Amino acid sequence: MVSEGTAPQELPLESFSILPLSLTLKAVTAIKLPAYKGSTFRGAFGAAFKRATCVSKAKSCSECILKERCPYSYVFETPVPITSDRMRKYPYAPHPFVLVPPLEDRRNYSPGEQFEVFLTLICRGIDYLPYFLFAFGEMGKKGIGRGRGKFELVEARTTAGEAVYMDGTVRSPASVRWGDIIDGPPPAELTLKFLTPLRVRYRERLCSDLEFHVLIRSLLRRISLLSFFHCGQELKADFRGFITQAQNVRTVRNHLVWHDWLRYSHRQRAKLKFGGLMGEITFKGDFRPFWPFLRLGEWIHAGKGTSFGLGRYEIVSK
Repeated sequence: MVSEGTAPQELPLESFSILPLSLTLKAVTAIKLPAYKGSTFRGAFGAAFKRATCVSKAKSCSECILKERCPYSYVFETPVPITSDRMRKYPYAPHPFVLVPPLEDRRNYSPGEQFEVFLTLICRGIDYLPYFLFAFGEMGKKGIGRGRGKFELVEARTTAGEAVYMDGTVRSPASVRWGDIIDGPPPAELTLKFLTPLRVRYRERLCSDLEFHVLIRSLLRRISLLSFFHCGQELKADFRGFITQAQNVRTVRNHLVWHDWLRYSHRQRAKLKFGGLMGEITFKGDFRPFWPFLRLGEWIHAGKGTSFGLGRYEIVSK
């Protein structure tokens, strides 16, 4: 059982590590982007990563004999082991990265102007850092957005300011362990600010409102699966006990609004609705059992579409 005062250090996530990066990009030609840029960057990045790493050029990774050793297959179509007792009904495991596009409102960048994207690599995904950086360079040469605006990768740094890529040289930084992001006890009242649309499902329905236990369910599931498939460690905890405790946390202020976002799916050749909740919500209760998961969630996001940058939040009061 998990007691109300469970300390973060007691939770079995020692192997869960992340590498949060800030990538500085410079426009080479004029770049025109949509209002929310996540789909544009995610689509272009995935295509660039495949061009850079796929040897067989097979239409599907499932048809390729190299899929067990291919960087693209691992990052974008992580195969679920046949012997796995987890996620049997899903064809792939969660992606070992989160890509956050520029969140500023501006949509046009002139040649010479710089902008930032944020990339968080998770556990084994960190081993593929050079591939991620190379793919960004190739992505810039190919171009993004309307008119295929070109850019170049200027530098990449950790969120602590350590240089990871500069002048064509890649350095191997130290990753951030799960316990490193826990900075003291939680407050009694907690405000979360969702910066990109949050898409969570509960009882097979997309939530148009957010209860605390629903958020915790989403975070526990995401962290558990990422740890299992990418960190080599299973999260062993009293999930039912966590949910029961989470149901005691109440909402005191709710300023979340539904934000609609359409993205074009090249695979389905159609525009898809990809909306979610944005804004602030304040909860009150005992957050000690959930604090490590909430803090980790700031980096790995919550809900669906995280590789598009969705589900990003900040803990405003902490």
